[in-house]
Amino acid sequence: MLLKSNIKDLKNILKADNVLSHEEECYCYAEDAGNFRASYKTPDVVVFVETTEDVQKVVRYAYQHNIPIVCRGAGTNTVGACICEEGGIVLNFSKMNKILEFSPDDMTMKVQAGAVLGEIKKVAESEGLYYPPDPSNFKVSTIGGSIAQSSGGAKSFKYGTTKDYILGLTVVLADGNIMKIGAGTIKDAAGYHLSQLIVGSEGTLAIVVEAELKLIPKPEASAVITAYFDDTQKAVSAVNSIIKSRVFPSTIDFMDKNSINTVEKFYPCGLDTEKECVLIIETEGFKISMEHQVQLISKALADAGASGIDCAYDEKQKESLWTARRSSYAATAKLAPDVITDDIIVPRSKLAGMVDGIQSICKEYGLQACIVGHIGDGNLHPQIALNMESDEEFKNCMEAKAKMYALVSSLGGALSAEHGIGIEKRAYVEKFLDKYSLEYMRRIKKLFDPTGILNPNKIFKI
Repeated sequence: MLLKSNIKDLKNILKADNVLSHEEECYCYAEDAGNFRASYKTPDVVVFVETTEDVQKVVRYAYQHNIPIVCRGAGTNTVGACICEEGGIVLNFSKMNKILEFSPDDMTMKVQAGAVLGEIKKVAESEGLYYPPDPSNFKVSTIGGSIAQSSGGAKSFKYGTTKDYILGLTVVLADGNIMKIGAGTIKDAAGYHLSQLIVGSEGTLAIVVEAELKLIPKPEASAVITAYFDDTQKAVSAVNSIIKSRVFPSTIDFMDKNSINTVEKFYPCGLDTEKECVLIIETEGFKISMEHQVQLISKALADAGASGIDCAYDEKQKESLWTARRSSYAATAKLAPDVITDDIIVPRSKLAGMVDGIQSICKEYGLQACIVGHIGDGNLHPQIALNMESDEEFKNCMEAKAKMYALVSSLGGALSAEHGIGIEKRAYVEKFLDKYSLEYMRRIKKLFDPTGILNPNKIFKI
């Protein structure tokens, strides 16, 4: 717990109104977008930083006094990555949200850590450029959070994830010094790629204050195809059929029967609730190629056993379909007081077995589950509706999740695809990571953060 003198010092270091210290002010920063039954500590103080120099001042003070620091953007992550287990300082980046430089000629953009993804996309598109990573919360989530969690989204199938669009980073180290990583050029073969170490480290190694992003040309046109199936395996096989037709859609997303029904009640848009599952496929490119791409994809889907195929070219129709898909979490919340979402990934060839396994496990434990995901990647998001106040339901949910993770491991998958580990999945890390790689991760943590003040004990415990 911080002493009153510590809080007074912070108010002297920064603008006093950028430091929140009353419990009722700090309480809302004790949670993120996940649902946790454990009660985590309210931060002792929440600090709003406006410049890199502000970040340095706070970090140097924390380093001198051994105070934990947890960075926070919009707080939309679901694994407890920005929750304070030990109290301390929450470093809030909502006021460091500027786009610092935009070079259409170089196809790059330099932004502060608190810049919102939706704004980054909008500015890039104003010059015919594109920032592809699109987590479902992109309208509010920040680039700093995306870098911390290595977020992805629906378009990762074609374009990759956040890690593929980082050209350079400016970070504040645990002692308050600044380190600049990368040259800001498309190619850079000089030394270790430290930026790839920072991406996905959940703020445990250094604090990102600026990022230089790679942009690509924005496709001229797009079409969204919905394809219904009476069998999950046929839906998975359809992805390979599409690829064999030499078309590379930007997105191939999946919703199971429970999701279709739940979403259609929440946001009616004409989904076929009689089908076992649906694929939502977006393909992009030149206008002149759209019809040809749609024909090739539709034939591949039909050959794979699709029982209903529709295509939307109209912007309003396309937006309606994506709004429905992105509404799956909110729709699931209508089924019970609480929702616990997850993030797992298996090789695409094992995906049907994973879907069937999740459905079977949830049925065994009497849980309502809606399964959505990025089927092109093999990435699934089971969303479990329950009453967290029920000891039995919570116990069943935790046991079901443990069985799901065991199934993921047996199918050669990974514990997280794009949400990260945080607190929620920390207990399972040793079952998924090689013991030597985990040991080197701990060594790297100690090298970057010898006193352990940066987001302590996230991902794993030292």
